[in-house]
Amino acid sequence: MAPITRRRRMPAAQRRTVILAAAESTFAASGYHGASLDDIAHAAGVSKALIYEHFESKRELHGSLLDAHAAEIFRRLEAAAERGETGEQRLRSGIDSFLCYVEEHREAWRALFRDASDPEVAALVTRVQAQATGVIAGLIASDPEAPANLATDGEDRDLRIEIHAQLLSGAVQSLATWWQEHQEIPHDVLVDRAMEFCWHGRAVPHAGGAVRAAPPARLSSPAR
Repeated sequence: MAPITRRRRMPAAQRRTVILAAAESTFAASGYHGASLDDIAHAAGVSKALIYEHFESKRELHGSLLDAHAAEIFRRLEAAAERGETGEQRLRSGIDSFLCYVEEHREAWRALFRDASDPEVAALVTRVQAQATGVIAGLIASDPEAPANLATDGEDRDLRIEIHAQLLSGAVQSLATWWQEHQEIPHDVLVDRAMEFCWHGRAVPHAGGAVRAAPPARLSSPAR
């Protein structure tokens, strides 16, 4: 008689990783409200009861996904800030790193931010956006080559830096979300246009010292 082989129980940390991966793909396909815990359990190959051993609710599961991806984005931003000799180079490196992350994790970005206006999801997204603004504000405050209006001391310096960080964070995040529907546009084009907006402003100098509006991006047709 053949010996009975017992199925090895998957470690808890590994089960949690499997559940999070299944939740990410399910949220991306169906949205927050369209995805049920039953759907996620089926995709993960586990029981619904097992999901409740790791997460109290679908909201907590979604929040855990959001926190994990946000932590990785922040890690990349801080690493990017250490590269480059000038403030402009560090900003370009940061925008490039962020858009690289979005490009590498399109499904995750879609899953986590497609329902950002939903009241049940909005609070989680707002918290992550506030964290992102705080990270960017900290990088600006510690940058010796920050723009003059941000580098000078004063009672309202922290407020000026926070406003600048909010503008920068919101603009680039909005661009990343827009990119989901315009994936034919090359990554480098987005970085260049983001830099024109965030660093150089909406107008650029040309020969003779006058200022003219920045020309629109020239986009090559997508390969067929």
